[in-house]
Amino acid sequence: MAPKNHDLATPPGRTARLRWLRRLRVRLRHLFYGKSVDAIRFRLGVIALDFLLIGFFIITPMVRDRPIFLVIDYVIAVIVAIDVSARALAAPHLSRWVRHPTFWVDLVVLATLLFPLWLANFAFLRVLRLWSLFHSDFFWETVARRYDNTRWEETSKALATLVTYLFIVTGFVYAFYARNHPNISGYIDALYFTVSTVTTTGFGDVVLPGPSGKLLSILIMLSGFTLFVRLAQALLRPNKVLFPCPDCGLMRHDLDAVHCKACGNLLNIPNDEI
Repeated sequence: MAPKNHDLATPPGRTARLRWLRRLRVRLRHLFYGKSVDAIRFRLGVIALDFLLIGFFIITPMVRDRPIFLVIDYVIAVIVAIDVSARALAAPHLSRWVRHPTFWVDLVVLATLLFPLWLANFAFLRVLRLWSLFHSDFFWETVARRYDNTRWEETSKALATLVTYLFIVTGFVYAFYARNHPNISGYIDALYFTVSTVTTTGFGDVVLPGPSGKLLSILIMLSGFTLFVRLAQALLRPNKVLFPCPDCGLMRHDLDAVHCKACGNLLNIPNDEI
């Protein structure tokens, strides 16, 4: 019998680490995608933590000068890094998960947390986490399973997009104009300017200086008005259910639809009624 080639064999320590990693992936995949009570409780805890982080991101400009700010900032950076790593390990298809916009949002947020002094002017981008949370299947499949694919989902996404936009614009105005504009002395002034501009109220007491300030104000008005219209559409549009027709692909149907309006194909829309 030929002797075994120990050089080609996997070292025992590495084998143990690979087994531990596989067990960890299985456990995380169960927690992030499972239907058991402990998995749902885990996801609810993650979502609650997300809301706490988003709240901190919103008030960051007002507490940035506190001595303890950097400590809290780096603690949150560790939490976000653990969260991103856990989601990566739990992802069924890592390549597809990496291409998702929420992954890049998390990377931007993590970069601003790891380098708060160098990327201080871009800290307002952290609020993007609010947008990624409300546009994730993770949120809707956990918190709002009963409201999935209904007006509640569309309205919540439109509202989250609008709120995210308001705080991002506010952070941008505060970061780049607070020290150069006499009427924008604090975060509240920047928020006041943003809301009055987006709503096209235009009191005129706070105006960004120069041609660049006017062009930015025009851009804020146009894009903000578009988001308001989208929110109004989500609120006023007749309630529909999203279900792809197997024949023509039409997505929107009446709640009690039996046949597709476009092609007449028989539908089998699932619901919770017995």
